[in-house]
Amino acid sequence: MRAAVLFGMMLVLRIAAANYIFIPMDERQANHLKAYGIAYWILRSETEVDWLLNYRGGSFMCQYHPAIHNELVVRGVSFEIISSAQANQIISEIASPALNYDIMKLEKYPRIAVYSPKSAQPWDDAVTLVLNYAEIPYDLIYDDEVLAGMLPKYDWLHLHHEDFTGQYGKFYNSFGHMPWYIEQQKEAEEMARKHGFHKVSQLKLAVAKKIKEFVAGGGFMFAMCSATDSYDIALAAEGIDICERMYDGDPADPRAQEKLDFERTLAFTDFKLVRDPYQYEFSNIDNQPNERGLRQDNDYFTVFEFSAKWDPIPTMLTQNHTKVIKGFFGQTTGFKKHLIKPDVVIMAENREIKEAKYLHGVLGKGFWTFYGGHDPEDYQHQVGEEHTDLNQHPNSAGYRLILNNVLFPAAKKKKQKT
Repeated sequence: MRAAVLFGMMLVLRIAAANYIFIPMDERQANHLKAYGIAYWILRSETEVDWLLNYRGGSFMCQYHPAIHNELVVRGVSFEIISSAQANQIISEIASPALNYDIMKLEKYPRIAVYSPKSAQPWDDAVTLVLNYAEIPYDLIYDDEVLAGMLPKYDWLHLHHEDFTGQYGKFYNSFGHMPWYIEQQKEAEEMARKHGFHKVSQLKLAVAKKIKEFVAGGGFMFAMCSATDSYDIALAAEGIDICERMYDGDPADPRAQEKLDFERTLAFTDFKLVRDPYQYEFSNIDNQPNERGLRQDNDYFTVFEFSAKWDPIPTMLTQNHTKVIKGFFGQTTGFKKHLIKPDVVIMAENREIKEAKYLHGVLGKGFWTFYGGHDPEDYQHQVGEEHTDLNQHPNSAGYRLILNNVLFPAAKKKKQKT
């Protein structure tokens, strides 16, 4: 009886001294992806989280609470219970000017929207896959909601696998006869007419401009795969018909290339349109497979390291437990460096072929990120292929880059004690 009482007293004292929870994000983390979901869950419970930039892979730390403890156990996320003295020691180490660390305080959970059609798609989307796996809630919105002015309700917007040029992904040659393609074209044309547009390209341009306003007003936009280059192409082609007859019923403007306005784009400049309507490519921004000269076994890109204390934004967006990440294809796989605007931050590239993979920029009060490729854990995803099971990839470095962006709007630099 005395032993049981003594054990109980020791347990109470231990919990009382355990004032912080430390969530490692280096190789000791059993589930990196769900750890981001835990950080988001903590923020939703109105508790702040410290994001320890570059410290053990970009670890998280927060004050101890039994509910957080229990949730970590339930979700299978690795953690350590530490004392206030240990937490202060970590904070002091991070504050050292000699070390490339910093603390970013996460204060408020970001409201997340995914721009995606409500109907079923014959492909998956890496962002919705990882949001679901990490148990991070989001709203699905599409053209109706964007044009109705609903974007300011959100802090973070992801552009699903989308073609903003009105050419339906340029899938006509391969899939123009498929029922899903025919149905998508029908739905898009009906949506355009509903909003008073004669062509789908005009509808998508209006949506693209609304998204641009959202970013300039302080929002954060994240895009992958074809939603990256097709977005910029649509902006550059405002007022120009770049769609051939099978896409919009009349021929494209033969002088479309010379009329492009690169001042309107976010990331790319001086690119050349691919005018062939049967070719599965929008422009020369993207590195095509025959240009890349790589195979799955030697396709890797490197994430750059930034100064945590002086460049906190790209530092947050590149947090990872490894700097070398395996490559992966998409309709848009990677970006030719010479077509990227000089004020854009390149955060990852394949140095061997001079291909940028991960870009970031500022527009007005807001930010945007472009990430090349379709699925970080499926090298060459095919239309109609099975969705990736992230239970098999809980430590995916490629997917971690997506989730860094999800948490970014919650961040505020923490003032160090003097």
